[in-house]
Amino acid sequence: MTTSRKFPPMLAVAVLLALALSGLQPHDRTTWVMETCWVMVGLPLLVVVWRRFPLSPLLCCLLAVHALVLIVGGHYTYAEVPLGHWLQDALDLSRNPYDRIGHLMQGFVPAILVRELLVRTSPLRGSAWLSPLTVCACLAFSAFFELIEWWSALAGGSAADAFLATQGDPWDTQWDMACALLGAIVALLLLGRVHDRQLARYGSAGEEHRSTERQAA
Repeated sequence: MTTSRKFPPMLAVAVLLALALSGLQPHDRTTWVMETCWVMVGLPLLVVVWRRFPLSPLLCCLLAVHALVLIVGGHYTYAEVPLGHWLQDALDLSRNPYDRIGHLMQGFVPAILVRELLVRTSPLRGSAWLSPLTVCACLAFSAFFELIEWWSALAGGSAADAFLATQGDPWDTQWDMACALLGAIVALLLLGRVHDRQLARYGSAGEEHRSTERQAA
C-alpha cells in the first residue's frame, strides 16, 4: 500500500496559530521561548523531511497535541496554567499539576515517535526488544531534559524558576522522570496495536528506502 506524501495542513495551521497567539504577551517571554522552541524547530523539520519520511496519522495527531501542551505551558508558565489551577482545586492538590501532565506527555508522545522510527528504520519490527528499547529511549530523553533544566538554573539563577516549575517540590526531578516513564508505558499499551495497523502500510527499512528512491526518480 502506498502512503500519502501530503503534509497534514490542518494540524500545521492549528499549531502555528496556537503558537502565534501564545506569543502575545506571555507570562514570561524567556520561559515562552524555552518551552516552545521544540515546536519552532520540530514543525519546520517535519515539513522539510515529510516527502521522504511521512509520519503515520496517529503520530501526527499526537505531535500536534504535544505541541499544544507545550505552547499553553509556555504562555502561562506551567505553574500558572488555568486548567492546572482548576484541577488543583477540584482534586484538592497541593500544587498545580499541569507540569505533571506535560511530563506524562513527554513520555507518551515520544514513545510512539521512537517506536515508529525504530520500526521503519531498523531491524526491530516485530522484535521483543522494540518496547523495552522504546521505553529506555523515552526515559533517557526525560533525564536529558532534566539536565537541560539544571543547566538553565545554573545559567539563569532565579530567572529560570518559571521554566523549572518545581513549585517548591524537592523531588520534582524524580517525579518528572517517573511521569515520563509512566507515559511511555501507557502509550505502548494503549496505542501499540493501533500504531501497528497504521505502520503496516510501510515496508521494511530497505523496502521503504527503495520506494522513496523510485518516487524521487
